[in-house]
This record gives sequence, C-alpha cells and structure tokens, in this order.
Amino acid sequence: MYAIVEIAGQQFKVSKDLKVYVHRLADKEGDAISFAKVLLLDDNGTITLGAPAVEGASVEAKVLQHLKGDKVIVFKKKRRKGYKKRNGHRQYLTQIQISGITVPGAKKAAKKEAAPVTEEADAPKKKVAKAKKEETQE
Repeated sequence: MYAIVEIAGQQFKVSKDLKVYVHRLADKEGDAISFAKVLLLDDNGTITLGAPAVEGASVEAKVLQHLKGDKVIVFKKKRRKGYKKRNGHRQYLTQIQISGITVPGAKKAAKKEAAPVTEEADAPKKKVAKAKKEETQE
C-alpha cells in the first residue's frame, strides 16, 4: 500500500515505516502529524485518484528530527566581464517517519473476543459423542 501525498508544497510517494526528508515543518520533534492532501492511493492494486485530493484519506507521520541539508554552491560568472559571484545555501529540512495510511471507508479490524463456552452449549456435543462411543462398543 502506498500513497502520493503533498507535504509542504512537494509531492512524495510514501508507504508505512518510510523515512522522508521534507522542507522544514513547524511541529516539534516527537510530534504526531497528519496530512490530509492525499492525491493518489494504491491499496493492493486498487488505485483511487483524487480530484484534487482523495476524500477521507490521510497519512499519519511522526517528526523525527530537524536538520540542515548539504551545502550547495551557487557560482555565477559572466565571461570576459570580470564578474564572479560565489554563494552557498543549506536547506532547512525535517525528517519524518510515516506511521500509517488511512483509507476512506475502511474500518479498523477489531479484535474478536472468543465467546465464553458454557456447559449447556457443550451438552449436545457430549451426548452425541457418548452415543457414538456406546455404538462402537456394542
């Protein structure tokens, strides 16, 4: 199962337990966040396209850390003019881990509790087993 979701103005293909670097988010480290702008949803071969977003779908994530990206050198030059300009840039990033994808209309599987077995429910079974035993002994 995967989804294409828009996070901080960029689109990412995400799945459960995936770690992604996105532009800096305002949330603190350790916070759980949810993204509602899911553009495409693939649920084991069943593809749902949004127009522009899928109604009721969301992606839950956890903020792991805030950091800065690698330095990128920006060098401008115009030949034969003596113009050179060197500049650097480091992008502020946030690392998030996708904790789950919520599908619209899907119900969470509830744990089924075993019904308590009473002797009254077992009584007919015991009678049938006893009768079969008597027939085989005769």
